[in-house]
Amino acid sequence: MSDSEHYDPLTPRRPKSADTQERRMPRGVVIRLFAYLVAGHVVAAFLFLLFTVAGKG
Repeated sequence: MSDSEHYDPLTPRRPKSADTQERRMPRGVVIRLFAYLVAGHVVAAFLFLLFTVAGKG
């Protein structure tokens, strides 16, 4: 029996342990996304604080 008998062209074989580039985001994108999320929350908290202080005055 040869390997060609079990070959299925519709389901190509991929190494199971190797992570492909399509499945993982680049590290720089993850860091930038985290920084934008933190900065966005800090700006939102500052605006909330301004409106809260202005509303009591």
